[in-house]
Amino acid sequence: MTSATERAKRFQNELRSAGVRMTRQRVAILEVLAETDDHPDANEIYRRVFARDATVSLSTVYRTMRILEVSGAIHRHAFEDGRARFEHSDREHHDHLIDMATGKVIEFRSEKIERLQAEIAAELGYELIRHRLELYGVKKSAPRQCGDR
Repeated sequence: MTSATERAKRFQNELRSAGVRMTRQRVAILEVLAETDDHPDANEIYRRVFARDATVSLSTVYRTMRILEVSGAIHRHAFEDGRARFEHSDREHHDHLIDMATGKVIEFRSEKIERLQAEIAAELGYELIRHRLELYGVKKSAPRQCGDR
C-alpha cells in the first residue's frame, strides 16, 4: 500500500508530465485525493478540497481528475447511480458491491470468483487479461424501493 504522501507526489509528477502547472488549488486536490480511501465523485472531492482552500473551482477538480485518469494514476468508475467515482490505481485488484439503498461502495476480493472468471474465459478459448465486477444489491433487512429489480 502506498502512503498518502507518496501517492500525492506521484499525482504531482503525473500532472507535471502532462505539462500542468502545480497551483495551490491543484496541490490541495491531489492531497485530498491521495488521502481518500473511499470512492468519491468530483463533487465530493470538490467539497473536501473547498474545506481546505475556498479558492478552488469545480472545473479545476474536473480537469485534474481527467488528467490523472488519462495517465492511469486513478480509475474512474461509472456505477449505475450516474456519478463518475474515482479511486487510486495503486490498490490491489478488487471488485465492488454497490448498496443501492445508500450508494455505499464496498470493496471485496473473492478467490472463488477470480478462479471462476478465469475458467469461463478459458472454456471460451480466451486468456483473461483484466476484468471489472460490479454487484448491485440491498441488505436483506432493507426495504426495497419502487423501481428496484
